[in-house]
Amino acid sequence: MRNKEKLYEAFGEMIYVLAKADGLIQDEEIAKLSEIVKQHPWGAEIQWSFDYEKNKNHPTADIYKKALDTFHQYGACPEYQYLLEILDAIATASNGIDAEEKAVVEKFQQDFKQRLIADLEKIQ
Repeated sequence: MRNKEKLYEAFGEMIYVLAKADGLIQDEEIAKLSEIVKQHPWGAEIQWSFDYEKNKNHPTADIYKKALDTFHQYGACPEYQYLLEILDAIATASNGIDAEEKAVVEKFQQDFKQRLIADLEKIQ
């Protein structure tokens, strides 16, 4: 079942994973996220999810898996491009993209692509 609210909550979770990749969520990353999501109709859900994870300080590996599972359940959607743009903007918000942040984005792209390919193979 496609649940947009859960999709955008997973966006917030993925952004949290990225922001936490270098061990500390910087003020610049928080400000950039706030600026970006103000312009999106589901921005409040994205922001709420990010803030929730930030306050709970859950392990990023668990949150990453949870977000990826949500994306898998939701299926293909053009909004993933928006997520990639947000991840890029957040990663560059504080002194450019560091190695840990780059690794998160690359891993997400690879894992997500593999899941979509596996889904397509099941259909065929």
